[in-house]
Amino acid sequence: MAGHAENLRLGSGVGAVHRRPVSRFRPCIDLHAGMVKQIVGGTLTDAGPGPVENFVAVHPPTWFAGKFRDDALAGGHVILLGPGNEAAAREALAMWPGGMQVGGGIDAGNARQWLDAGASHVIVTSAIFDASGRFCADRLAALVATVGAGRLVIDLSCRRVSGGWRVAMNRWQTLTDLELSHATLDRLASSCAEFLIHAADVEGLCSGIDEELVSMLGGWAKRPLTYAGGAATMDDVRRIDVAGNGRVDFTVGSALDLFGGRGVRYDELVAWNRRAAVDPP
Repeated sequence: MAGHAENLRLGSGVGAVHRRPVSRFRPCIDLHAGMVKQIVGGTLTDAGPGPVENFVAVHPPTWFAGKFRDDALAGGHVILLGPGNEAAAREALAMWPGGMQVGGGIDAGNARQWLDAGASHVIVTSAIFDASGRFCADRLAALVATVGAGRLVIDLSCRRVSGGWRVAMNRWQTLTDLELSHATLDRLASSCAEFLIHAADVEGLCSGIDEELVSMLGGWAKRPLTYAGGAATMDDVRRIDVAGNGRVDFTVGSALDLFGGRGVRYDELVAWNRRAAVDPP
């Protein structure tokens, strides 16, 4: 489940069939207080009434990890939303060693232990910034030295600002000094295997994707990219595929029936991935 940096080719010579890549569904397991949940982006804070929850699962994280494994949905992610999720995350990773990535509180000090626990890659955001949101190249270099660029995913989840997008950290509460742009992706590409981008302004709202952001990402695509945020229907899935030129993978959260949603059926996405693997668009 690598991604789509280059077009696919079927056959060779005269009459060869060429096709563009197709965006793939990547599943997610978001953990809060040890349970699988879907939370409205940006409402998870240390103070106040607590996050807005769209869904709280009755099944444990291992149930979801096992399902994704059985349906061969590799390349998804387990995200720890705050403390109290370490045991649940380890159990999910153990259910499918090497099948899913892990993020949430990862830094150079603990990254290796998560790989040892079964994660295919570690995902980092806040660890590469200081407390005020300034990018720290030395922190990223320390992570690369610890786990290698080939097992590192940089999370560039963002919020809209005038003229574009700014990377957000600290549960998307703090805007950093890093603009999300082709130049930034070029700057960071040699330090990671993939990028993960949540559109924080629409995450969890089921109100539609940030199509302009997907288009920007699809116009770069020198590393695998996964977009998350706002997908409400299969039409949104198709919009991601078209706007991203098939080069931007996607996740679906609150709209998915697996997470209590009504807009997208899980079996539709399993079928989508299977068709994408064998059929020209």
